[in-house]
Amino acid sequence: MSIARFTLSRRAALFGAAGATSLVAMPAVLRAQTPIKISFGHGAAAGNPRSIAADKFAAIVKEKSGGAIDVTVAGAEQLGNDVAMLTSMRTGVLGMSANSQGPSAVVPELAALGLPFMFADAAAAVKVLSGKIGEQLDAKLDGAGLVALAWWDNGIRHITNSKRPIAQPDDLKGLKIRTPADPMTIDIFQALGAGTAQIAFSELYVALQQGVVDGQENPLTNIASSKLYEVNKFVSLSAHKWESTPVLMSKLVWARLDKKGQEIVRSAAAEAGQLQVSLSTEANAKLLGDFKANPAISVNEVDRAAFKKATASVYDKWEQKPFGAFVKDLRAAAGV
Repeated sequence: MSIARFTLSRRAALFGAAGATSLVAMPAVLRAQTPIKISFGHGAAAGNPRSIAADKFAAIVKEKSGGAIDVTVAGAEQLGNDVAMLTSMRTGVLGMSANSQGPSAVVPELAALGLPFMFADAAAAVKVLSGKIGEQLDAKLDGAGLVALAWWDNGIRHITNSKRPIAQPDDLKGLKIRTPADPMTIDIFQALGAGTAQIAFSELYVALQQGVVDGQENPLTNIASSKLYEVNKFVSLSAHKWESTPVLMSKLVWARLDKKGQEIVRSAAAEAGQLQVSLSTEANAKLLGDFKANPAISVNEVDRAAFKKATASVYDKWEQKPFGAFVKDLRAAAGV
């Protein structure tokens, strides 16, 4: 959407770092004798709240560690899509990522955070994730070789397409909608009667432009920062799900930091997360006004009750999964 992070060994080559100089006054935060370099990948375009927050995280870590931890940020899927970055983190090739529930590939419970119409906004979701639900997910991620640092916002999601306004679920019939490779999103749109296709976000603009798919779903900030409105005139405010942006670190890279370094990284992720959520909230409000004022864009509300009714079966389906007990705990915590 547009109008809106290894020891200095072989991995440093990923960013062309040939070596490192010794620090004259090594902060007590680290036991290493050279700066520790951490690569931080994400999929958002420049100017997106996630991109701004990632850069802020890197700056905070550099300042608080006295330069002993050097975070290099690479956005816009430069280091691969969510699943590719997940694999790279689990093997220690990539230090960190902040992406849209990609870890659901190894921790399927994560996808349940996107149950249809469960959260009204990011504040409600982050509140749930700060309790026992977050603790359960932390443990699951740890078992997958990942350390959960913070939960950022990936927004309340809406539908865009090039054909017509979407006001009722039936309006989606006959349309092919791009979704991420997220089982929850796929289930939602299949329940609504749409065809689905999984296309990398970095390839989405061209896919929409060429008619490979008719539409897609994303928060307003992503629609704006990637200029999707240029190829999808119709913006329908479905608010069909909230999606998290878990900020994760490779457990192998995490182990290279001493306790103080770990504290710095974790607190920086939380601080940058507050900025990211705030920027997302502000941007969505502004973007909605900008879109409505743009004669080239058609914005419409949807029949939310009809959409909720059409997607009720998704809750039943997910409670039947092997981790159904977690889904029930999640629903209870969210009050739905």
